[in-house]
Amino acid sequence: MAEVKIPRPDAPTEQLRVGRLVKAHGLKGALKVEMYTDDPDRRFTPGAVFTLQVPTTSDWHGKTLALTELRWYNGQPVAFFDGVTDRGGAESLVKAILWIDQDAAEEPEDDAWYDFQLVGLRAQRGGEDIGRVVRVDHFPAQDLLVIDTGEREVLVPFVKAIVPAVDIAAGTLTVSPPPGLLEEIPEGEAAPADGEATPEL
Repeated sequence: MAEVKIPRPDAPTEQLRVGRLVKAHGLKGALKVEMYTDDPDRRFTPGAVFTLQVPTTSDWHGKTLALTELRWYNGQPVAFFDGVTDRGGAESLVKAILWIDQDAAEEPEDDAWYDFQLVGLRAQRGGEDIGRVVRVDHFPAQDLLVIDTGEREVLVPFVKAIVPAVDIAAGTLTVSPPPGLLEEIPEGEAAPADGEATPEL
């Protein structure tokens, strides 16, 4: 999944969304993590501190979490955090999104962009312009690119399978949507032929 960076103008840092807590695991406060980073060994090291994105009604609103350990069970990352010692505590964190501060001078991860870098890019399919990115919507499960086609706005999941290439220098991004997502754009845009492979979501 591509990362989206959020700049912080008051400090030489930026914030990166790196994961989401999806389910309590066991009885000792562990949580399964959905990774939004291609470099978990770099982002999820013991002592890493995460800013939490949770509802304002949550007891965790305005708080941070410090990672004590990351384990892998059947290919699924499971995290342990300081102060989260039982299943009840873990369940109170389900759906929380994890953000980290990164020094702006630090070498960025691949596939990580600011919103302002994406807004204004020409969206292309098969080498033809189909619209322009007008904003990026952030949701717990994934980010969505809002593409204005001139006729309507289309919500495109910002994942590698559907947006395989972003070229900031050229001012373009490539979309490779599954059937149905862009059916109305534009009229001359042919649907995939029968039997043609389409990317998996």
